[in-house]
Amino acid sequence: MSLLSPHHQKFKDCFAGLTDSLIVPSASQHDAEQNTPPEFLMKLADEGVLGAFLSADCGGAGWDILTQGLLCEEVGRGSVSLLSLLAVHSMVCRVISKWGLAEQKEYWLPLLASGRAIGAFALTEPETGSDARNVKTKLTATDGGFVLNGRKRWISFGQAADVFLVFADSEQGPAAVLVERNMPGITVTPINGLLGFRAAMLAELVFQDVSLPASALVGKPGFGFSHICNTALDQGRFVIAWGSVGLAQACLDASIAYSSMRIQFGVPISEHQMIQNMLSGMIADTRAARALCQAATAVKADGDPASIVDMSIAKFFTSKVAMRAAADALQIHGANGYGNGYPVERYFRDAKALEIIEGSSQILGQLISRQVCAAEIAKRSEARYGVKSETAA
Repeated sequence: MSLLSPHHQKFKDCFAGLTDSLIVPSASQHDAEQNTPPEFLMKLADEGVLGAFLSADCGGAGWDILTQGLLCEEVGRGSVSLLSLLAVHSMVCRVISKWGLAEQKEYWLPLLASGRAIGAFALTEPETGSDARNVKTKLTATDGGFVLNGRKRWISFGQAADVFLVFADSEQGPAAVLVERNMPGITVTPINGLLGFRAAMLAELVFQDVSLPASALVGKPGFGFSHICNTALDQGRFVIAWGSVGLAQACLDASIAYSSMRIQFGVPISEHQMIQNMLSGMIADTRAARALCQAATAVKADGDPASIVDMSIAKFFTSKVAMRAAADALQIHGANGYGNGYPVERYFRDAKALEIIEGSSQILGQLISRQVCAAEIAKRSEARYGVKSETAA
């Protein structure tokens, strides 16, 4: 039984049809070729997928946040590589919408909404991942703007992006800038041979004396991490949390179909108790993950600041659910699952990435523990003494 309104159920059915007709048939091929062709990206753009996270006044779909989540779930069910495109593209859209200058919004948002430009999020460096405050890329002020020098790695859809949201250290603290791909001094090198995410077109970026105008700066210098990066990461966790539900559902669907037709000891293996236990665990986990995403999205829709922690919890839990579901799906398929004749081997390889990107499970675990405990201490302190705890502050 669906808890969605008829309005949202109609959208979910539409997204499911798009995934089944467009994404699923090509997902394994793109994975094998380690590439997502430009013409395929344009098909997604034509369907409005790349404008899903922007308002109608700048050419976007204007969908509410739950509808956006339902889209991410269905795309995740079809291809986690494409899910990563939604993540980084929407992160750039979200940052420009919230923190961008009027001229940045006017120029970039219609291009991003239509798919005429692809956005990528450039934070991670060869030696800087979770310790994002200590990026080595440097942004140096000049008379007319800035000069950018540094290196970024593991940039999803970096091979296809037209604009990068780049985080760098400046004299005034962490800063974020919009960098167009065609600027002199930029080198883009594909990263292939990955365990999963093979069609996500990851790249390494090198910036060598890249001259940027003053208008490339997003927000204020010093706000690059505390405001802009956290806005982007919150958006990325939203996309990955919902997409993880989709991957878990794909694993469940594949496992039910396979176990119903695979005969062992004279009966379908779905009738064996151990298989039933695995399937029931996948069913419960997937439904719990979906419910958690819906709850966190409702808080986010209300504009409650607590949604940042709630969405981190959702991403933390759902990515683990996806990994467990993928491991069980492969086990249910046995030797057939270990080969490339069934999609579960791709699900298994892709699922691990979900526990790493947009905040690893370990980092999110620390963040969740600190913030939830601090909030509880503050609540008890205020109830007892009438003042807020200094620990929470």
